[in-house]
Amino acid sequence: MKTKGISRFFRHLFSTPWHVSRYFSKAALYNIEQAIKQSESTHSGEIRFVVEADLHPLAILQKKQPRTRAIELFSQLHIWDTAANNGVLIYLLMADRDVEIIADRGIHAHVGAEGWESVCKAMEAKFRQGQFESGVLLGIAQITTLLQQHFPASGSNDNELSDSPLIL
Repeated sequence: MKTKGISRFFRHLFSTPWHVSRYFSKAALYNIEQAIKQSESTHSGEIRFVVEADLHPLAILQKKQPRTRAIELFSQLHIWDTAANNGVLIYLLMADRDVEIIADRGIHAHVGAEGWESVCKAMEAKFRQGQFESGVLLGIAQITTLLQQHFPASGSNDNELSDSPLIL
């Protein structure tokens, strides 16, 4: 294992759910949930925020990347299963300080990889400043704009996914 791999292994080994609560208080998580609720009232898309402290040591030894984990969660949480194929996962892996956005094919066809990367970079800039809550809120706001543009609210706006942040 190279030095970079060793340091990543130990970062994950010593990262715990406590680290998540250090950056996301109960009030911050509530604010994120409310931002998602407010967002979803203005379009027909679905947004889910998941923050994970670390990956299992075996996953690190297998060199699992944050994007791979985000795709797994996108599937496990059925974000791909929205009626209009417009679900969006914001995934934050704290040990790697990495944010990934995985979007269903309906919205991804309009936004593309470059659009999602732009949102990730804006969020990561806030994270580097230690502003985790405002980084997530910024991401939600930018995703909201994209969903409003391509999937405006319609008569029936069912909430297909939980708005509550998920801490793993």
